[in-house]
Formats: sequence, structure tokens, C-alpha cells
Amino acid sequence: MTIARVAIIGLGLLGGSIGLAVKARAPHIATTGWDRDVSVRERASARGLVGTVCDTPEGAVADADLVILCVPVGAMGDAARAIAPGLAPDAIISDVGSSKAAVADALAAALPGACIIPAHPVAGTEQSGPEAGFATLFAGRWCILTPPEGADPAAVAALSDFWTQLGSKVELMDAAHHDLVLAVTSHIPHLIAYTIVGTASDLEDVTQSEVIKYSAGGFRDFTRIAASDPVMWRDVFLTNKGAVLEMLGRFTEDLTALQRAIRSGDGDTLFDLFTRTRAIRRAVIEQGQDDERPDFGREHGQ
Repeated sequence: MTIARVAIIGLGLLGGSIGLAVKARAPHIATTGWDRDVSVRERASARGLVGTVCDTPEGAVADADLVILCVPVGAMGDAARAIAPGLAPDAIISDVGSSKAAVADALAAALPGACIIPAHPVAGTEQSGPEAGFATLFAGRWCILTPPEGADPAAVAALSDFWTQLGSKVELMDAAHHDLVLAVTSHIPHLIAYTIVGTASDLEDVTQSEVIKYSAGGFRDFTRIAASDPVMWRDVFLTNKGAVLEMLGRFTEDLTALQRAIRSGDGDTLFDLFTRTRAIRRAVIEQGQDDERPDFGREHGQ
């Protein structure tokens, strides 16, 4: 199975980055795109995010070998129904959502009998919109495919090859397991960031803006995460709530133990925890998932 034409539905950060990555790394693949927002379509066309920006969803997917839904996970069902009239019978339908079990169910309900292979490129920034996309977003990053039971092996291989061409490292995973893993590595960290930044906002009246004025590196990095697209993250927490609540319960238990150690002056417990977490940071760098330069490699004075 060969992917020669790709349709991208949703032309924000991820959709735009896919289009630019295809242009840069797989120029033999033709791309079309559509976004429900007219303004986004106009800006995507001006940037050349895809070869052709179409006026209708069914027009965008006509003759496409692969259709990638780059919309918030809560909108997957509606997006799938919108493209249904124009789909080729053998088209692969995929997505980029951060939760997978709920997306698989929504797509299966909207497109019965279609070849559906959900995917999650584990890459992104806190930016959104068609101006935010860039061609190297997926380079060296993981893309997790969660094919349902009985999925066509040729279609899975074709989708895997597509993401490999964009520079991703591809992994196959069960959807439920994916959701549990991402609850730990992505969803709970975002929830914590939103919470601590919200708490700081509530304290602004008390501290007379000192929280923001004297923001140290830790709080500053939380604000970066907490600046992420609110629609996307609202939908992630609602569609992956089972795994998120399970991991949040575990986190709450660990936080209570940490609180107890501080109250009782148990320095050994604190030291042991901080030593373990420091080792995890080193492992993340060794796996190539972050920059080992000080301050995450940020450029200063610019």
C-alpha cells in the first residue's frame, strides 16, 4: 500500500507541521487541507502549509490515501462525519489526538467499516494556530500508533512508513495502555501546571504582582506548559478521564507522603526522592527527549 495523497483536516500547529514536514521530507506526496475556520484556511494558504487548501471537508479528502484529523479530541466524531461523503473506500483514517481509546470509539461510530488507525505524534509546543507549525516538529520524536484489533497490516505499515518519513520514531501500542502512559507523562504534568499557575494567579492580589515579577525558572516553565491550547486540553482530560483520575489518585498519595516528610523533618525521604527524580532527568536526556544544555538550551538576551 502506497500513500501518495494526504488530506489534513485541521490546519493548526500539528496539521500545519505535518503539511510542512511532508513538503520538506516527502515532496512526492501531494497534500490537501481544510479547516472549519475560514480565517485559518486563508492563513494556511498564505503560508503554503499544504499543496491545496480546500473549501469543503469532502473536497479535501477526495482521492486521499490517508486522511489525518488534526482537531481537538472532542471534535473527532464531528470531523469524521464531515469528511464521510468524500472518502475513498480504501482510505486510511488517522488522527493526532493525545488520548486514543475515546478517539478510536468516536471514529468507529462515525465511519463504520472504514480503515481507522489512530495515532499520536508525541510532539508539540504551547503555541497554536496555522502560524505555529514548522517542518521539524516531529524529527526525532515518537509517534505512537494504536491500531485496533484486526487492522490491515499493510495499512499499519504504510502509516508507520509515512511517520518515519517525517522523521518520527514509530511505536505500536494498545490504546488503553497508551492512555495510561500519557496520563503520567503528559496529562498529569499539564494538570499540575494549570493548577499551580492558577494558584499563583489567585495569590496576585496578596503578593501585589510579586509572583510574576520574581518568577524563577520552575514557575516560568509551568507557565509555558499552562499556555497550551485550552480547548485541546479540556477535551484531553474529558476523554481520558479514567486514566487521568487513576494517575491523579497515585500522585495525590505521593504528594501526601511528601507533605508528611516535610512536616516531620524527614530529610532522608526527601533526599532519596530527589535523587531518584534527578536520575530520571538524566535518562530523559540520554533518550534524546530533551536538551542537556543548561536552562533547556534556551537562548538569552534575544
